[in-house]
Amino acid sequence: MKPELYLSHPEADFWADFSFVDFPDDYLSSMESNITSALQAMQQLEGGSIANPDENRMVGHYWLRNAELAPNEELTSAIRKTLAKVKEVADSIHSGSLQSQLGTFTDLLVIGIGGSALGPQFVGKALGNPNIDKLRVHFFDNTDPDGIDHTLSEIGDSLSTTLTLVISKSGGTPETRNGMLEAENAFVLKGLDFAKHAIAITGDGSKLHQYSQEKGWLDFLPMWDWVGGRTSETAAVGLLPAALQGIDIDDLLGGAKQMDDLTRNSDFRKNPAAMLALSWHYLTDGKGNKDMVILPYKDRLELFAKYLQQLIMESLGKEKDLEGNLVHQGIAVYGNKGSTDQHAYVQQLREGVPNFFATFIEVLKHRDAESISVDDDGMNSGDYLHGFFLGTRDALYEKGRKSITLTISEVTPSTVGGLIALFERAVGLYASLVGINAYHQPGVEAGKKAASAILAVRKAVLDHLTSSKGTAQTASQVAKAIGQAEKMTWVFKILENLAVNQENTFERISTAIPLEDQFLAR
Repeated sequence: MKPELYLSHPEADFWADFSFVDFPDDYLSSMESNITSALQAMQQLEGGSIANPDENRMVGHYWLRNAELAPNEELTSAIRKTLAKVKEVADSIHSGSLQSQLGTFTDLLVIGIGGSALGPQFVGKALGNPNIDKLRVHFFDNTDPDGIDHTLSEIGDSLSTTLTLVISKSGGTPETRNGMLEAENAFVLKGLDFAKHAIAITGDGSKLHQYSQEKGWLDFLPMWDWVGGRTSETAAVGLLPAALQGIDIDDLLGGAKQMDDLTRNSDFRKNPAAMLALSWHYLTDGKGNKDMVILPYKDRLELFAKYLQQLIMESLGKEKDLEGNLVHQGIAVYGNKGSTDQHAYVQQLREGVPNFFATFIEVLKHRDAESISVDDDGMNSGDYLHGFFLGTRDALYEKGRKSITLTISEVTPSTVGGLIALFERAVGLYASLVGINAYHQPGVEAGKKAASAILAVRKAVLDHLTSSKGTAQTASQVAKAIGQAEKMTWVFKILENLAVNQENTFERISTAIPLEDQFLAR
């Protein structure tokens, strides 16, 4: 361990060890100008400059935990009012002053996708406790019908006392819209009025906002265009689910604010976010040449890697830089938890392809209660977990595998808020180092447009088969008939899907060559 690479912040219950990165002696000095510029750009971002040039938007998730930083009184007031409303809604649910049709709310169904689900899922798993949670939390985070049915079966008879949050900035996200309609249908089938169980978190005036107003939903909380989905955990998106679950959101915000303060330090060698960004830059050659493996040694942090996948990969995975040059930037992120991973893929990490670096998350406190001894030497389960962490880190380092270690005293709202804020700022600083826009997601939008085009072809296939009932046709014939010959692959997969999911309406006649199978409407 090198003292100058070990950052100690006991006031935040946080420590960071960059000793195992193995920076060359002159690396940090050579990067001083670059990281100083990145820190200055971050300061301008927090001051309200246009940080997302593609969409001409400010980026203000840092203001959410310190409203005084917002560039004008209107935004400061909006942040404060929304936080007050989050607490007001949670208090009304917990006190029973706002109830379901059949009594006090017992469960919470969160409908969202991406940042509208990953943040609340991570925080809920990290900080929840089934014995004391105010509401049991469930998620619709996809448009998979079977997954929706599984979640509804978990809720069971408690649907009648389930509060639903529908989260979508635009209100037009298909997965969230579908989840909302599925939930609405489930409530109707139980003879319940969905509107008396629903709250919208969305943009003011969005499709979802309008729908919720027309239907008379319980309430509405705003999402702003200057907060991206992947950085919205300290907005109403993350705070309301956490507050309803019973998590102390003031401590969560306080921990995030404290980390924000630490990571504004202009002395980059003492700034944990700057050092994290520089570590990523060095370990991946500034080009994403290596993957990031997240190894939290605590079950409560099991979803941290999943949360960071979106934050890091959606922010940094970009085709072009700010100058319009083709760069194909990004850092792949994966992970689960220690020591589970030691019995899964650590074998490859130590002896296989050296295409990664590890980020260990150490939690000092084992548990609240006393631990029993599990061997003759008086060691307990937590001692073993700590030993596995240190052993794995050394075993990787012996083989030239580099790592970063982030340590917190225990998993609390404050330390979780700190981790969220740390990685949010590290992502922004790294993006500045490599010259990309961390705050847009053109690839996601391209995927949405492609899905819309496929759904249009699906409708054309349905219309064609229905209008020619009883006539068996190959995918190629159907594709030509609807003017989509170049999309024959789409058409084949659509026909295949229809024959399975609507077997009473559509039939597949199999042949020795699957692509020559015929399909017809009965």
